[in-house]
Amino acid sequence: MYSVRIFCARHARVFEKTYTVLESLFVLLHPILNKLGYNRLEKPVAIIEKLTKGFLFDCQMCGQCVLSSTGMSCPMNCPKNVRNGPCGGVREGGFCEVNSHMRCVWVEAWNGAGRMTSGLERIRAVQPPVNRELAGSSSWLRVVREKAELRLSLKQQAKQGGPDLAKAEMANAFSDARKNHPGVAPLATEPKAALAEQAVVEQTSVHKTHKAASQ
Repeated sequence: MYSVRIFCARHARVFEKTYTVLESLFVLLHPILNKLGYNRLEKPVAIIEKLTKGFLFDCQMCGQCVLSSTGMSCPMNCPKNVRNGPCGGVREGGFCEVNSHMRCVWVEAWNGAGRMTSGLERIRAVQPPVNRELAGSSSWLRVVREKAELRLSLKQQAKQGGPDLAKAEMANAFSDARKNHPGVAPLATEPKAALAEQAVVEQTSVHKTHKAASQ
């Protein structure tokens, strides 16, 4: 199993292309999946996902798969479950300090990310803490449903005279980044007018406080 997951990380580009094609296909099948019922499909799909990803990546079924952002090297295989970058104990040669016979999953992740499209950008994104309540659930179904419903919502907005699809997707992506990865999507600089107004309010409040104290 270990040798297979190392193979996958070292051929990350191939697995990235395969995943992209399959994800697009399942998003197109969303109307059918939705009629069948995602809750009804959860158990059988989770079993298939566990068998497939378990063999290829030693998947731990955390329910929040980030393989596409970590060079096809699952961070849940880290003995410390470190979700964002390697710990300070990586041994010489890139081996794990807990298991000296295992390569650090984040060393493999970085190498795998370098083989993927924009992989080195995605691997720098800060991942949120793992939600243990989602353990054992299918991340495939979750991603497909969320992406399909988002695209449907954006298309409806466009038909109603809202923002065009590309701009709407960008706005939603930025909103999601602000919520999940605030470090990579900082707030915009405040307009000068707003800053000037805030300064007036602060000066007024200070003046009132000083006046009240002197009385």
